[in-house]
Amino acid sequence: MITRIFRKLKLFRRGQAGFTLIELAATLAICGIIAVGVTMANAQVIRQTVRNNDYTTANRQVLNAMRWISRDAQMAQTISNWENFPASGNLTFSWETWDNLDVEAVYSVDADFELRRTFTVEGSPPQVNLIAQYVDIDPALSYCNWDDEELTLTLTGTVGEGTRVVNVTRLGTTANRSKL
Repeated sequence: MITRIFRKLKLFRRGQAGFTLIELAATLAICGIIAVGVTMANAQVIRQTVRNNDYTTANRQVLNAMRWISRDAQMAQTISNWENFPASGNLTFSWETWDNLDVEAVYSVDADFELRRTFTVEGSPPQVNLIAQYVDIDPALSYCNWDDEELTLTLTGTVGEGTRVVNVTRLGTTANRSKL
């Protein structure tokens, strides 16, 4: 019954035996080349996606750190310990609130390259917050300058490993309100 259907559809003709070995080999070679190309394209897309994610992470971390430090710098009446920040020192902002309470915000980078803010208001226990991760403490990449009027902070976030390291550097300048 099936042979009658095939004969009617003329899918198989008499004397046709099928594909030759050369045709099959050529087909497999073409399929192999296509598979290699697709695999290489996928690998490239994955590498670029990882790199983009690392860049975005480093950028967001640095921008968040700049936002917090800028906010406290604008409030500060005194800025101290800026010379070695973030490589080996703590950056300290101090001010007095409208109701005469002394406030201190201290920024430090720990051994895990995490920027922490210790915020203390007179008469209350200190609050320690994680502000940013992946902060590079190399003095050539991250440093702070203070000239009694402006705080200039250059921070670099470093994300990735080996040859796939991504550095993002941002520069921020904040005027001190006590000098305005």
